[in-house]
Amino acid sequence: MTRKSPAGTPLGDDFHVYDTTLRDGAQREGISYSAADKLVVARLLDELGVGFIEGGWPGALPKDTEFFARAAAGELELKHAALVAFGSTRKAGTTAARDPQVKALLDSQAPVVTLVAKSDRRHIELALRTDVDEACEMVRDTVAFLTGEGRRVFLDAEHFFDGYAFDPDTALRVLTAGVDGGADVVVLCDTNGGQLPLGLAETVRQVIDRTGFRVGIHCQDDTSCAVANSVAAVQAGASHVQCTANGYGERAGNADLFAVVGNLVTKLGMPVLPTERAAELTRVSHALAEIANIAPDTHQAYVGSSAFAHKAGLHASAIKVDPELYNHIDPEVVGNDMRVLVTEMAGRASLELKGRELGVDLAGRPAALTGAVRKVKELEARGWSFEAADASLELLLRAQVAEADQLPVAAPPFVLESYRVILDHHVDGTVVSEATVKVHVAGERAIATAEGNGPVHALDAALRKALLPHLSWLDQVELADYKVRILTDHPGTDAVTRVLVESTDGQREWTTVGVHGNIVEASWLALCDALVHKALRAGQPVS
Repeated sequence: MTRKSPAGTPLGDDFHVYDTTLRDGAQREGISYSAADKLVVARLLDELGVGFIEGGWPGALPKDTEFFARAAAGELELKHAALVAFGSTRKAGTTAARDPQVKALLDSQAPVVTLVAKSDRRHIELALRTDVDEACEMVRDTVAFLTGEGRRVFLDAEHFFDGYAFDPDTALRVLTAGVDGGADVVVLCDTNGGQLPLGLAETVRQVIDRTGFRVGIHCQDDTSCAVANSVAAVQAGASHVQCTANGYGERAGNADLFAVVGNLVTKLGMPVLPTERAAELTRVSHALAEIANIAPDTHQAYVGSSAFAHKAGLHASAIKVDPELYNHIDPEVVGNDMRVLVTEMAGRASLELKGRELGVDLAGRPAALTGAVRKVKELEARGWSFEAADASLELLLRAQVAEADQLPVAAPPFVLESYRVILDHHVDGTVVSEATVKVHVAGERAIATAEGNGPVHALDAALRKALLPHLSWLDQVELADYKVRILTDHPGTDAVTRVLVESTDGQREWTTVGVHGNIVEASWLALCDALVHKALRAGQPVS
């Protein structure tokens, strides 16, 4: 059997941080990941250093099947994590080898499979409409088949805590069937989210004592205890913890990955992420919120913008003496900043670390680093967000370095004279956008007009038409994704629009951001950044 284990984590295979954002988290109302979104999310989670990334349910959902196919084709290269396919055990009355859903799990080519099985006798008899003997054989047969095909298998024991309270023998029989089949970990699932920490921890201890199995934990947040329950389970002996980014999930959500990991790292001293990756918790949390198109929770533990914010008075005066007097940890450990009044103390270490990742050396450049921190905070106050827009952030950092070194700042490989966008509503009800762009490029004035199915599409098409004769690499660049968020929470201003544009040249992808009161102008800013970033990477002079 292939034992695909986490790479680069100090605890190795002894402890699993398992993320299920792309499957369980995607069940949150309002979230709908495309296959392209899933690839980006998986890359961010891998950068953070989680051990396992559950990509979805291949064979059951077309987007999940596409995601695994694209991952297998080489679009997803994971450095730290193992990719996991999720699915159910075989149906009653057949064999795992003949079950098409089980075959889909193999076809996904994921090295790890997590199987869900009901462990509450009431669910077995009423929902599955079978008996306990057959349910256990469904588990054993499916796990054995998959391990025989070289897959590492985890077993999610659905409704375990409720089932254990109702009929512990049946619940344990289901776990035993999984282990007998070759499952590495049996995951105790608080599917209904109704458990409290002390009772849940006691059940985890009992299961480990009675079976000796390796146990994992999966908690829903219906009592607002998912994080506490997960940590309590780890303290009781669980060595595999399942979470979702920002606690996304159905109903009240799941255990928040960032809070759970923050607690394990800073409170229990467990190095569950690769070295220095804890400092990326805040950035990755916000980036994943942008992709989900959900505003980050400002009061989220560890990673929220208000997690280390203090008003004037007793707190502020004490912080002047020693910041630790009113902070439970140093915010920079998790990549966050402390705020006093309305002045944010810059997260210099996080920005320097991110600059190093983007190839911009800010070490030993205090003027550039100070300018970058100031500029980021200034733009964030106006609605900009760079957590999911690395390309725009890289351009900003390069501009600050150039300014500090008194060098020319990179600019688009063209100069805009003007653009115009109009809408035509035809008598048959169709709406067509037309854009005209006038630019100066390579010493020439270029004018182009193009149509599109929307103003941004038309503007992008017209710009490409004007620039293509002068920029040889432009035909490689495509608009891969486009997201819009209307921001209304900026006091003293009207609503503004934030646009995220994801571009690709067929070999890599990059994301840029634009913010403006007008959606077309916000889009234009993001499109310009996309071309400047590509020009830099292509070695195209920009001036």
